[in-house]
Amino acid sequence: MVQKDAIKYFWDYAETNSKLARERYHTDDPSNDANIVTTGGSGFGLMTILAGVDRGFIPRGEAVARLQTNLNFLENADRFHGAWPHWMNGTNGDVIPFGTKDNGGDLVETSFVCQALICIREYFKDGTEEEQALAQQADVLWQGVEWDWYTKGGENVLYWHWSPEYEWEMNFQLEGYNECLVTYIMAAASPTHSISEEAYHQGWARNGNITNGGQRYNIPVIFDYNGASSNVGPMFWSHYSYLGLDPRGLTDTYANYWDAVQNHTNIMYEHCVANPYQWEGYGENCWGLTASYTRNSNGSTGYSAHQPNNDRGVITPTAALSSYPYAPEKSLKFLRYLYEEKKDQLVGVAGPYDAFSPHYDWVTRRYLAIDQGTIVPMIENHRTGLLWNLFMQAPEVQQGLLNLGFSSSQHGF
Repeated sequence: MVQKDAIKYFWDYAETNSKLARERYHTDDPSNDANIVTTGGSGFGLMTILAGVDRGFIPRGEAVARLQTNLNFLENADRFHGAWPHWMNGTNGDVIPFGTKDNGGDLVETSFVCQALICIREYFKDGTEEEQALAQQADVLWQGVEWDWYTKGGENVLYWHWSPEYEWEMNFQLEGYNECLVTYIMAAASPTHSISEEAYHQGWARNGNITNGGQRYNIPVIFDYNGASSNVGPMFWSHYSYLGLDPRGLTDTYANYWDAVQNHTNIMYEHCVANPYQWEGYGENCWGLTASYTRNSNGSTGYSAHQPNNDRGVITPTAALSSYPYAPEKSLKFLRYLYEEKKDQLVGVAGPYDAFSPHYDWVTRRYLAIDQGTIVPMIENHRTGLLWNLFMQAPEVQQGLLNLGFSSSQHGF
């Protein structure tokens, strides 16, 4: 049910021209940002559509036609050394600045699209002639990203942004641990523009400082979550990179990734059950903090990266729902709460609303692509492993992981 609902965001409420994901959809103001396409959220949407086809919610032929529209748009949209910008104008593919100097390529958002492109290729590569052409188009798009350019001339780290106007002025190095793991995986996997393993170990893993030996609620934290002061970060850090990248049996020098994502989920759950700030409504069936819309102190709607160290009494449904593979019983309790107890208040035209606060009796009847977009793929990964299997079977993904020192007992390498 929740999968069928959440698909609607990307199928029924897509941007009208590109048919990619709108940054946001406000039920009370549908024209708000109607033509802003979000690159990362579109990547999640492409994977959502694959799950919809496989589950029989979307006719295969219609999905192929929609994906052709999507990839044709991406082919003609602004790219910066192969990377797409964070936001694009859905009518013409032009970059829309995400911030003052952020008017060029966004490598992290691009990596979320490439994760999807590989899944599209693998899903359709043995299909009809039309499907094989789609798979080939996805392959060409992914191979066109110049990951090595984003090392700023060969530094042992990836940079998030580059623009022709401001060049490297954003100066944001991708260092772990946060949502950007798959960016390094894609960069190492690229058959055309790959990066060195040193960039991963020195840049992302910070020469080993990416790990944390501490515990929360007697559960090992494992990673040093950026800015979280030895606690865990927002839940999306265990979702975005893992829509395709399968953490089951995945290990490298630094961590067992299945332990890491499960522990992240369980620490988040225990935090909400312990409820140190005494928010009304928190408990075993109502938990999950992540970046989303939030309730400002004056009652207006804002945005915040909710986590144990930034707990504002706001629950974001995607946090628990997209953690389904990691803690199925705990996620199911939340799903039942959402659909059996609170559906009238908390579920709308495209699935669960973005965020709510039982304490303040507040709900935002709005949607964000990046929150809605992880629900369907992650629940599908729990049910069938669909997207994990598609991504992990790709030969260049396996080679990229091996190059960085990963092994996967789940996928036999």
